[in-house]
Amino acid sequence: MSGVKSWKAWIFTLGTEVVSGRVVNTNAAYLGRRLTLLGFNVLGVVSLIDDVNLISEFISYVLASKPDLLVTTGGLGPTYDDVTLEAVAKALRVELRLNEEALKSIKEKYDVLKLPLTPERVKMAYMPEGGEVIPNNVGTAPGCMVRSGETLIISLPGVPRELESMWESYVEPRLRELGVRRVFAERSFTVSGVPESSAAKIVKELLRKYDNAYIKTHPKGHEISAPLLEVYVQVFSDDLSTAEKTADEVLEELKKGLESVGGVIAGSEVR
Repeated sequence: MSGVKSWKAWIFTLGTEVVSGRVVNTNAAYLGRRLTLLGFNVLGVVSLIDDVNLISEFISYVLASKPDLLVTTGGLGPTYDDVTLEAVAKALRVELRLNEEALKSIKEKYDVLKLPLTPERVKMAYMPEGGEVIPNNVGTAPGCMVRSGETLIISLPGVPRELESMWESYVEPRLRELGVRRVFAERSFTVSGVPESSAAKIVKELLRKYDNAYIKTHPKGHEISAPLLEVYVQVFSDDLSTAEKTADEVLEELKKGLESVGGVIAGSEVR
């Protein structure tokens, strides 16, 4: 649309295990889709081995084009090859400093296990100067948010479960504050009696039909013994009325599909 800012983003998925093919790079697909739905123009995905100089060099190259956002995944843990934030600091030409908020969060998690703060654990609390902590409610290593000129740099863990939790609970709401969201409608409901694996086929078929929709199933029970899903629907459009209408259509088709495989629907919500 004319007069609308084009928000540009890059994704860095870091880790020797990713580049070597030992780990499938699902993070790139997840982030690419989420950023696109938010209204970002994703210009590229870069995968690199755990090498400080190499990562720093590529980050510097991308920063020269002044994108609005750069997201990194992987390399925030306690091991020798977790070097992402060191590379970010080097690219920004700032010091890597101990972040007290991050240290406090890490200490609280290991206190539960009655484990001491070893140098390897403290390592996870070092961030580029000016970095802001991104809470990690699933794992131990916090994420980091730091700005360099016009670019916001967000660094998240590589474990998909941690990354997705942090993205959905913290990062994406912050990005929406930047004004990059398009018009959208949301719906949600819960369904019992349907394993997520059974719901997956229904969701997949609906997404083929509605290419402007996003559907997410969040397991709240046990996949086998007591399946319970929270189902979320999000639809984008150029105008609110179309988004609302399409969201209602998707919602009804989704409910019918889940009921056809034995699902019991409850707790519908329109937002």
